[in-house]
Amino acid sequence: MSRRQKDPLRAFTETEYQTLLQCSRSHTAPAVEAIRAQILLRVAQVDTYEAAARAVGHRSGEAVADLVARFNQEGLQALRPRHGGGPSVRYDASAKERILREAARTPTVAQDGTATWSLSTLQKALRTAPDGLPQVSTYTLWQVLHEAGHTFQQNRTGCETGTVLRKRKDEVVRVTDPDTAAKKN
Repeated sequence: MSRRQKDPLRAFTETEYQTLLQCSRSHTAPAVEAIRAQILLRVAQVDTYEAAARAVGHRSGEAVADLVARFNQEGLQALRPRHGGGPSVRYDASAKERILREAARTPTVAQDGTATWSLSTLQKALRTAPDGLPQVSTYTLWQVLHEAGHTFQQNRTGCETGTVLRKRKDEVVRVTDPDTAAKKN
């Protein structure tokens, strides 16, 4: 005999029911979401959490009770898994947007000390900005920019291949490598 359910499943709305039904039968939805949808539908049909757990291949009714309580509070968001361990998420979507906005801005030599962004100059600009990210690392910047489709190799500006400015005694001289074309091939 099972114990009395502390937090019984609330009634579904029509759209929730249709979404749960569709998700439980889906072959393309993530497996965890499909199983959770099946559990919720089973709990609505069967009275015990243990029976619903066993119907989808689980042993414990405790996880089902937690899922039901979460569904009662959050609705369909309960189907999606939350952060599942490891270090906590430090940079959310708004922080990532802030990084992308700063990277999209054209740097100025007077303000940023550079005419083109590198990861370290972008890091310095974000750390010193009043609304910036004081702890951001270059690895985090690289990850966010890479996820957004930015690359540093293909679109370098301000760097002419084979030409360099050298400081001499009284002047700056432009030195050109005559073998530039041969080195590119």
